[in-house]
Amino acid sequence: MKDIVILGTGSAAPDNVVTNFDLEKIMDTSDEWIVQRTGIKSRHIVRPGEKFSDFAVPAALQALAAAGVEAAELDLIICGTMTPDHLMPAGACSVQALLGATKATGMDVCAACSGFIYGLSIAEKYLKCDPEMHILVIGGEIVSHHLDWEDRTTAVLFGDAVGAAVVGCRENYGSKLKAVATGSDGNLGRLLYIEGLGSATPVTKDFNIDDNYIKMQGREIFKHAIRNMVDVSNQALEKAGYTVDQVTKIIPHQANMRIIEMLAKQFKKPMDKVFVNIDRYGNSSAGTIPVALNEAVRSNFLVPGDVVLMTVFGGGLTWAAAVLEW
Repeated sequence: MKDIVILGTGSAAPDNVVTNFDLEKIMDTSDEWIVQRTGIKSRHIVRPGEKFSDFAVPAALQALAAAGVEAAELDLIICGTMTPDHLMPAGACSVQALLGATKATGMDVCAACSGFIYGLSIAEKYLKCDPEMHILVIGGEIVSHHLDWEDRTTAVLFGDAVGAAVVGCRENYGSKLKAVATGSDGNLGRLLYIEGLGSATPVTKDFNIDDNYIKMQGREIFKHAIRNMVDVSNQALEKAGYTVDQVTKIIPHQANMRIIEMLAKQFKKPMDKVFVNIDRYGNSSAGTIPVALNEAVRSNFLVPGDVVLMTVFGGGLTWAAAVLEW
């Protein structure tokens, strides 16, 4: 029988790198303060005029090349993002046009940081119905457009990046997608949110620019992130038929180094078995998991025989986990 597999991965980020020392010049912060509290040393930030598709397309092309799949062979494009080029058309449709993926259906999934694994969950279900499909799953954000650069509690945390994976069905193929689990709790949505730009707070001549910025209650988010990522990871592992002890590598959401270290402790894994790139990217929301997955693949962090746990938490509140057999 054919397995659902990751055929290829890719990622892209702006070439404009903003360091903590750069941020010291525009807000009340310091490299030491940021590194101690977050583990972040730098992040990629778009230049004026750059947009989501500018990075989604090269990430997709890299994933397609790795998969040996042509854009014209794609049947479905799923973009996990809350920052597409336009409110309409969807980011997936913009990417479809730029790739020339003429037979693909495009749709977006808005689940904040969890968007990529939510997209994998949807792809998994499509492939169970039609194993002949080729599906492109993209996750990423241009978060910097929603940052108040005078607010050090949020501005130092985020960066812009996009990752992608091509998913399909194959026999006797590595990188199997064994299980996905997801969850959400809208009652906790006000712990991490953007007030404006929706139908509840439309843009008018009196629009308050402050409503465009990310707002977050950091301590509460930390508490819920740990608990829900552990819970959803256990759910995914149970579905896949694995125990935590059998996990050999973890690719966690890159939100905060303290959260990553706490997850490693909860799962009793040494940090050399946990993939970390938060120091170079910050939190790119839906981009963290696919960018980290691509870098883990290309750096040979993942090796044949690995049981890989990917786990994430985001605004909504949302959470998700996926188990890969490499």
